[in-house]
Amino acid sequence: MGPVRRGVVLSCALGLTGTLMATVQAGSPEAPPVWRDDATSRVEALALLQSLNADLLSHPSATLTLERWCGVHHMAPEAKVVAERVHGVDKPLPADGREQLGIGADEPVRYRRVQLSCGGHVLSEADNWYVPARLTESMNHELDSSDTPFGKVVQPLHFRRQTLSAELLWSPLPQGWENGAPLPASTGGDLLIPHHVLQHRAVLFDQGNRPFSLVVESYTADVLAFPQPALGGR
Repeated sequence: MGPVRRGVVLSCALGLTGTLMATVQAGSPEAPPVWRDDATSRVEALALLQSLNADLLSHPSATLTLERWCGVHHMAPEAKVVAERVHGVDKPLPADGREQLGIGADEPVRYRRVQLSCGGHVLSEADNWYVPARLTESMNHELDSSDTPFGKVVQPLHFRRQTLSAELLWSPLPQGWENGAPLPASTGGDLLIPHHVLQHRAVLFDQGNRPFSLVVESYTADVLAFPQPALGGR
């Protein structure tokens, strides 16, 4: 790619997010994300992933953030995120989990795995370890007996979220692309997007600054499950 073309691509990346929000078309909830495999498409995909990442980092509830994302991109007739419990699975608390939750070796911890979906799209798969003693009885009952998203159940705690890590698991462009690193060759086919594209690890704190939940959220390729924006009259 020559310097002129690379400059055009870089300019597109810098100003893309706002344009994308204005040009996304309504999509079919049943259709998987299909994006062309070319340089401009990769810039578009990267801009959207960075936009979602910034939204998630600036709001305490991933559930509500995903609802806004679903609504803005017309991914469902009603932008409502539902948590689908994954039953029959268990994961031990990560090695540093008790320290991060500020609990002793004998404090009971519960595990909940859910898939957050909107309009049939599984947007996130979340592993959640929480301290039941730091929630109300009604919250624990709802978490045990329903598929209500965790963030909605604990909203009365007016919690804050501290992100421990935010990792882009897939980048459509290679590291250093803006400084001249060669871009992947366009195939003329569909852009191959892996199942997981972004992962966050965070701790939730109540108003008394007590940690009560450790969550690992893995966001899927379906966060891009809408028609590719037609920028520049494409």
